[in-house]
Amino acid sequence: MATTQTMTPSMKRERRANLRRNAFYLALIAIGLVAPFFAYPVFLMKVLCFALFACAFNLLLGYAGLLSFGHAAFLATGGYVTGYLLASYPALTPELGILIGTAAALVLGAAFGALSIRRQGIYFAMVTLALAQLMFFFYIQAPFTGGEDGLHGVPRGHLFGVISLRSNLAMYYFVFAIFLFGFALIQRAVHSPFGQVLKAIRENEPRAVSLGYNTDAYKLVAFILSAGLAGLAGSTKTVVFQLASLTDAHWHMSGEVILMTLLGGVGTLFGPVVGAGLVVSLQHMLAQSPLGNWVGPILGVIFVVCVLSFRSGIVGEAMKMYRKNFK
Repeated sequence: MATTQTMTPSMKRERRANLRRNAFYLALIAIGLVAPFFAYPVFLMKVLCFALFACAFNLLLGYAGLLSFGHAAFLATGGYVTGYLLASYPALTPELGILIGTAAALVLGAAFGALSIRRQGIYFAMVTLALAQLMFFFYIQAPFTGGEDGLHGVPRGHLFGVISLRSNLAMYYFVFAIFLFGFALIQRAVHSPFGQVLKAIRENEPRAVSLGYNTDAYKLVAFILSAGLAGLAGSTKTVVFQLASLTDAHWHMSGEVILMTLLGGVGTLFGPVVGAGLVVSLQHMLAQSPLGNWVGPILGVIFVVCVLSFRSGIVGEAMKMYRKNFK
């Protein structure tokens, strides 16, 4: 390991940047640990679930350059599978139900990816949308989903058969731990050689092919990982709200996660978290105001203003300012 005296200026700058980033993450974890004492835990859990969903989507769009219009299918699959198992088998613990729901989303992601990954651009987006709509109509007709009424009365149960999750505080820390796991997994993937290849594919796929990389295999792995994390978000959301509904499978949900990601900053690790927090907070505040019926148009106007004002998103613009001042 290089000592302070032998480090080059660039190495010193990188070290300082790593220290600042680690301090930033530790501060956010500390805020997350005390947040339920200052805000409504159920609202915070909703933000965390959608933040994980947006981070999963951003892994595909921001780092692999693949725009999927079908990610709602994975969110709903994780939710329905987990909800059905926990409601039908009371002895099943919530962590096992969530794991099985996530595995189901992984399998569906592998199937979707195998069918769509060879397409690019708008063709890839339309294939994923068509496949997601097939799943939407399947969930309407399937007997175990409750159709348009949804799947109600999903028990939270006991974590590891010991810790009761009926308490919102206990449930919050469980959801927070799941979010941290998903975020850490995405961060590790992005900063690994695998993530570097994904960025190369995003920037210039023919160049990556010429260097000998099997780009289809890399994109398929990214698609499956993104689908699994989206399913993890859906499974967790079902346990939190004790409900799985068709709203999660509708194409509107796929559009909503795109909005969250673009608002926060596509291609940034923390951008989708900020975007999800902003969208969920606005929906919550507007729903309780006289403008409750105008949530969609208001979010649309905010999206247009943000795109025109700062195309890199909130976090993307903040990072540009940071680099300008601390380079």
